[in-house]
Amino acid sequence: MRRDVFQAIADPIRRDIIELVSKKMLTVNDIAEEFDISRPAISKHIKILNECNILEIHKEGRKRFCKIQPQQLVPAFLWIEQYKTLWEERIDSFENYLTELQSKNKKDG
Repeated sequence: MRRDVFQAIADPIRRDIIELVSKKMLTVNDIAEEFDISRPAISKHIKILNECNILEIHKEGRKRFCKIQPQQLVPAFLWIEQYKTLWEERIDSFENYLTELQSKNKKDG
C-alpha cells in the first residue's frame, strides 16, 4: 500500500509523534513511553510515518532511533497554507459580526 503525508498526519497520535521527534531524535521505546497505548500500537504508527518518509529509522546496536525528515511535510504545509487566508478572512468576518452584535445589545440594553 502506498501512503502519503496526508495519511500520516491524519491521526492525532502520529501528529504527536512527529512533534516529539521534531525536537530531538528518539528511540522507539522513548516515543512509546510518552503514550498510554501499547508499544505495538506505537510501532505501527512509527511504521506508517516511516513508509511516508516522515521518519527515518536507523539502528544502533539493539536500539532503533527515529529522526524527523521535515522536508516530507512540505506538501501538507503548502496545501494547508493555501487555505490560511480564506480562514483568516472568515474568522475576521465572524469577529466583526460579534462586535456588531455586542454594540447593538449595548444600545438596546
